[in-house]
Amino acid sequence: MANSSSPEAPIPVGKVSALIGGWVDRLGAVWVEGQITQLSRRPGAGVVFLTLRDPDRDVSLTVTCFRQVFEQVAEDVREGSRILVHAKPEWYVARGTLSLRATEIRLVGLGELLARLEHLKRALAAEGLFEAGRKKRLPFLPHCIGLVTGRDSAAERDVLENARRRWPAVRFEVRNVPVQGVSAVARVTAAVEELDGHPEVDVIIVARGGGSVEDLLPFSDEGLVRAVAAARTPVVSAIGHEPDQPLLDFVADLRASTPTDAAKRVVPDVGEELARVHQLRDRARRHVVHRVEREEAGLAGVRSRPALASPYRLVDGPAEEVSQLLGRARRVLGHRLDAAGSDLGHTLARVVALSPLATLERGYAVLQRADGRVVTDPAALADGERLHARVAEGGFEVTVTQE
Repeated sequence: MANSSSPEAPIPVGKVSALIGGWVDRLGAVWVEGQITQLSRRPGAGVVFLTLRDPDRDVSLTVTCFRQVFEQVAEDVREGSRILVHAKPEWYVARGTLSLRATEIRLVGLGELLARLEHLKRALAAEGLFEAGRKKRLPFLPHCIGLVTGRDSAAERDVLENARRRWPAVRFEVRNVPVQGVSAVARVTAAVEELDGHPEVDVIIVARGGGSVEDLLPFSDEGLVRAVAAARTPVVSAIGHEPDQPLLDFVADLRASTPTDAAKRVVPDVGEELARVHQLRDRARRHVVHRVEREEAGLAGVRSRPALASPYRLVDGPAEEVSQLLGRARRVLGHRLDAAGSDLGHTLARVVALSPLATLERGYAVLQRADGRVVTDPAALADGERLHARVAEGGFEVTVTQE
């Protein structure tokens, strides 16, 4: 085709459409699964028109079938139902549109849905999206709560009324969205992402009343589960009743059994908190009083001991002992000083008696030669040699004369 066309020789639209139709005819019949978003059964018309949407992607196709084909499942099929169709693609050349001509329609069974959900649950769990370690703690007192729920639903009333009854000052950012049907997943996911980006929202509650497994399927959608897992704001799942457990329950930071339970788990009760404050205050007061009384008793016991009751008693005994030791030391020291003085007097007397000066005082003299040596032998002296004579009162020079 590309080789046979050019700006000078373009292919007409009708021929292009016919070529596309030829390619489509070669596809053959296929089994297709999807969710019915529109269903048109005109009275008396022999053809039924359906719009089939991919639950995981924003893609849809038109499906047509003869009335007798549709009548086989008419009692069980409605908008929102998930079905399997055996159909052959058809290209309408005149309008340039693609549709599927169904020859058989089957309702996707509950068992098959549950098996798919279990497979998706295991896959997400293997990624760690359900682990307790990644779950965020809820704030003790949220100032603003994001609420994703159906418009004018019982779930919305339960959450708002119970939360405001428990803490009247709490504020809400409510996002009313479809909670079942073909647009539920996209709208709920968008609402969660919007509230997650809201600067004042402290926690998000996704609430819905009970329903069948098919009704709760949007809350097991993989896209919604991953959006909640990626949210920075704590998310509370309050879907259905206690037995209902969509996959959102496993990835949420907190699972509430009902919307009423969600309000009680997220918002503290002002009366209960005041009572708890009074209890804690009374307990603290009793603890402080008991501690003071115990310390006073201990202090009284310490004060009654002799060390504090008569503190001078501990000082008087050692003071008397010190006084006695001081007197004893003085006596011993005086005795030793007296003995030393007596010994010194005797020694002084002996020194005086033996002193050369005392000998000199008796009229003796000491003769010394010029080199300071004492003269002991007259024969060693030379005639005319000068000597120094030392007497008791001084000294004088003498000259040796030989006789």
